[in-house]
Amino acid sequence: MTAGWTTRKPTALLVLADGTVIEGDGIGAVGETTGEVCFNTALTGYQEILTDPSYAKQIVTFTFPHIGNVGANDEDTEDLVPANAHGAVGAIFRAEVSAPSNYRSSGHLDAWLKQRGIIALSGIDTRALTAHIREHGMPNAVIAHNPDGVFDVEALKAKAKAWSGLEGLDLAKDVATLQSVVWDEKPWAWNAGYGTESEPRYTVVALDYGTKRNILRLMTGRGARVVLMPPTATAEEVMAHNPDGIFLSNGPGDPAATGVYAVPTIQKLIETGVPMFGICLGHQMLALALGGKTTKMHQGHHGANHPVKDFTTGKVEIVSMNHGFAVESGTLPAEVEETHVSLFDQSNCGLKMKDAPVFSVQHHPEASPGPQDSHYLFDRFFDLIESHRKPQAA
Repeated sequence: MTAGWTTRKPTALLVLADGTVIEGDGIGAVGETTGEVCFNTALTGYQEILTDPSYAKQIVTFTFPHIGNVGANDEDTEDLVPANAHGAVGAIFRAEVSAPSNYRSSGHLDAWLKQRGIIALSGIDTRALTAHIREHGMPNAVIAHNPDGVFDVEALKAKAKAWSGLEGLDLAKDVATLQSVVWDEKPWAWNAGYGTESEPRYTVVALDYGTKRNILRLMTGRGARVVLMPPTATAEEVMAHNPDGIFLSNGPGDPAATGVYAVPTIQKLIETGVPMFGICLGHQMLALALGGKTTKMHQGHHGANHPVKDFTTGKVEIVSMNHGFAVESGTLPAEVEETHVSLFDQSNCGLKMKDAPVFSVQHHPEASPGPQDSHYLFDRFFDLIESHRKPQAA
C-alpha cells in the first residue's frame, strides 16, 4: 500500500460536551485541557489572537484554513507576561502547519505552541465545526493531544460534559497583574520595533482585567504614563495616583462574576468625574455599574472583520471582536446613550454617559490583530482628558 493511501492514526481529539468526537493531527503541547470552543474569522494575526488574555479557557477554531505560514516571533505577543501564557488553551486549524516564510519569523508555530502550552489540532473540516457552533452555540469541550494516538475517549467525554463552562466564572484574577506596574512601551514602528515614552504628559490608571499590550502602547504613544493596577484595586488606591484618566481593560470570563468586586469600584470612580474609557470586559462591567445587564451570547463575536456603526459619527467601521458576553441594550438607563452597534446582529457595541466623560466599546480598537478603523477612540479618550484638565489649569 502506498503512503498516499495509508490511513493516519489520529493523534489529537476534540471531544464536545454532547459526545461528538472530532479526530485530527496533534501539534503544539501534549496533554489535555477543557475549554469553550469558539471560531475566529480573522485572516491574519493568529499569534495576537492566541495570546489575548480574553481567550482564557477557550479553544479557538480558525476559519481561515492556512494558519502558521508566517511563523512566530517575540514581538506579536499580547499578554503582559508571556511566561505565564495567559490566553487561549487550545487551537484548531484546517490545514497542516507549513514551514514559516516571513522575514519577522523567529521560529515554527508548532514550537511556539509547545512553548506556551497550547494544545492544537489540525486536519479537520473547520467549516463543519463552525456550522456546528453557529447552530448549537459555543460548546464546552476537551482538546487532547497524544503522539501515540491512545485516548480514553469515554473519560474525555465525561470530562467535557462535567465542565461548568464560562458562565459565572471570574477569570480576571487569574490573568491580571497582581501589583501596580508602570508601562512605558510605545507602538511598533517599521524596522524600529517598540519605543518608550520618556516624557509623559498624562497619567492614566489602567485597571487590569486581562489587558493587551497594544492597548497600553496606544495610550503611551499619546503621551501617557500608564499605571497598571490589579482588578481588585480600590477606588482610593486608584485615585492615590492622581490620574488624568481611568481605563477599564478587556479580559476573560463572565462580567457579572468579575463585577461582584469590580463594579462597586467602578461606580466610585465614576463619581470622581475623571474621564473613563472601557474596552470589552471593561465595557461590560461599566454597563453593569451604570445599571445595565449582560448576557451570554449564542456564538459570540470573534474576528477582525466585523462591521460596527458609530452613531455619534454615522460611520461604519470594520473592527476586531472577541467576546462571548454582551450588554443588553434595553437595560441601559436613560442617562446612558448607546453609541455603537454591531451590523451583524444589532448587539450593543458601545455606550457613553450623557452627563459625564465616561464611555466604552465592546470591540477592540487597538487593532492587534485587525484594522485600525477604531484608533480614533483613543483620541476621543485623550480629548476628554484634555477637556477635564483645562478648568483645573485655569
